[in-house]
Amino acid sequence: MKGYKIKLTGKAKKDLESLERDIQRRIVQKLRFYLKDSNPLQYARKIKDRRFGEYRFRIGDYRIIFDINKNGNIVVLIIFRLKYRKEVYK
Repeated sequence: MKGYKIKLTGKAKKDLESLERDIQRRIVQKLRFYLKDSNPLQYARKIKDRRFGEYRFRIGDYRIIFDINKNGNIVVLIIFRLKYRKEVYK
């Protein structure tokens, strides 16, 4: 069984903090839900243009762009960007 962690970049933290409190809570709760699953990637989609990241989660109108770094049995989900859907790929 693998353990999962989330590591936010400085920019991702700033993006999250800029959102309203209720949206922040919703995003954090959903990310926790994903991490409890044995395969959180089943909720993700691969991104075609990999300069933004390899995968994305959709949480309402927001997109969480991330990569996976495999290190032994630990998979670290590194959140690069957290933006409104119309802004995330710019």
